[in-house]
Amino acid sequence: MDVTTIVILAIVVMILTYVWSVYNNLATGKVRIKEALSGIDVQLKRRIELIPNLIETVKGYVKHEKSVFENVTKARSAMISAGSLHDKAQSDNMLTGALKSLFAIAENYPTLKASDNFKALQEELEDTENKIAYARQFYNTNARDYNTVLANFPSGFFGKMFGFTSSEFFEATENEKKSVNVQF
Repeated sequence: MDVTTIVILAIVVMILTYVWSVYNNLATGKVRIKEALSGIDVQLKRRIELIPNLIETVKGYVKHEKSVFENVTKARSAMISAGSLHDKAQSDNMLTGALKSLFAIAENYPTLKASDNFKALQEELEDTENKIAYARQFYNTNARDYNTVLANFPSGFFGKMFGFTSSEFFEATENEKKSVNVQF
């Protein structure tokens, strides 16, 4: 073999190794994104399971706040039936707003705030909210890393050639960014 053949062969091997590496990085990124989305789902389900207990505890103290309970129940149902990432984000935002209203109302009932059962449920829910925030951050970090590889050249060229597409971010809506204003 002459030197030219060896150089060409080495270049082809390097290109194939690079393409193989890009493919594996993107495939790994997709798996990490699925794992992260699963983590969000686990925490959202945990929150959904806590809500009926919280509502029953609050109902005993707050008999005339029927609309708040209805809103929380509707938001919980929307969360359960959400299928796509966009639907999950929207229903999560709706549920977060409804829970903010519920806790704002609870502030006006000192005996409810003093209830050990309510305190325990509120702490559980706050812990779950923190875990949801972490899971969202973990998902978005993985989506960012994956999307960055797809956006760069030449990895993006090869990624698109293999059919990889960008991943959405789990985002808060404008309503979720606003503070809740409860009036009596």
